[in-house]
Amino acid sequence: MPFRHRKDLGLLALRLGAGGVLIAHGTQKLFGWFGGGGLAGTAQAMEHMGFTPARPSAIAAGLGEAGGGALLALGLATPAAGAAAAGAMAGAVSVHAPAGFFAQGGGFEYPAFLGFVAAGLGLAGPGRFSLDHFTRHRLDRPAVLVLAFTVSAAAATVVVTRRNAAVAAAALAADEGPDDGA
Repeated sequence: MPFRHRKDLGLLALRLGAGGVLIAHGTQKLFGWFGGGGLAGTAQAMEHMGFTPARPSAIAAGLGEAGGGALLALGLATPAAGAAAAGAMAGAVSVHAPAGFFAQGGGFEYPAFLGFVAAGLGLAGPGRFSLDHFTRHRLDRPAVLVLAFTVSAAAATVVVTRRNAAVAAAALAADEGPDDGA
């Protein structure tokens, strides 16, 4: 049976690929690697995009991407890793959504794809070639899956709702212009 572990190899390839991309993006935010802004630059960008408080938002986005990506690549705590990365990508989708779907126009295609892949891996499980398998799935249980995705969805909803309100308030203030006393 040469294809006995074919599905496990496929999950490994997906975990390594998606995890590697997420690690790269997260380390740009956290450490300035790969041409990123580091925490200071990311915090400034987050504030400009309507995420407040900016520094904790930058840390959360960087950890969700780098930490979730690293755990996905390792296949450790896979439900939590997938949920964390998907939650971080929900914030990125909210930034890119006004530009439409396709990435070449600045749209949300790319972060949505990363989020769906991370969520899919978190739901499907890591496969045989993973630390979760090695540890007898101590951190890959149904309760962990439900808790991780519930917390991630709730947190992403709060963050995106707050960001959208901040962006709307800033747009309203810009439309009203300076008060001329009239």
